Amino acid sequence: MTYLLLTLAVLLSFGFVYFAKPKSKENFKLLLAFSGAFLLALTLFELFPSVYHESNSKTIGFFIMSGILLQIILEFFSKGAEHGHVHLDSDKSDFPWLLFFSLSLHSLLEGLPIEEHGTILYGILIHKIPISIILSIFLLNSKITLQKAVFFIVLFAIMTPLGNYFATNFSFVMDYHIQVTALVIGVFLHISTVILFESSEGHTFNLRKLVAIVLGIGIAYLL
Repeated sequence: MTYLLLTLAVLLSFGFVYFAKPKSKENFKLLLAFSGAFLLALTLFELFPSVYHESNSKTIGFFIMSGILLQIILEFFSKGAEHGHVHLDSDKSDFPWLLFFSLSLHSLLEGLPIEEHGTILYGILIHKIPISIILSIFLLNSKITLQKAVFFIVLFAIMTPLGNYFATNFSFVMDYHIQVTALVIGVFLHISTVILFESSEGHTFNLRKLVAIVLGIGIAYLL
């Protein structure tokens, strides 16, 4: 069921864009803000306490900072697609391999802590929907062929389930799940905070965005 939910979150988002044909990502900024707050809150409520409880604080801090740095490096290639900012040239018809590999590694990492921390699944799902919609808008409005766009989305859709599979079947990941989780915390911290501070023009908070953020935090607290 976990694999199915993670895959459908991406595929159905692509299907929505294909049939509804939204032209702009602006209408999804509130959903993006909600997802950022929701993911950040779940990271703080669920992942943080577990890793600091089970290991040395400086070691955990090192892996969290490594995750933040890794995400910064990935965004150098993806141009910020992980938090809803696709800045690639839409006039090019070449397959965006750098975008694909950076997003795929990001998605693979997302799936690693799900087995030990099931609640984080909801945060990842809510995060994936607006990101997948915005990514699909870019792909379908670009000069990339439909076949390439579908190929991209299908492979992207299976990456987080693949990460979850690695976490449950590879002894290395299971043996170092605390360090791996700390690394993913760093990734989540970076993308969620960037979403919160970049989803409004001029970095200002309007009332609708504030309500979306408070709802995201509140729902995460109640899970």
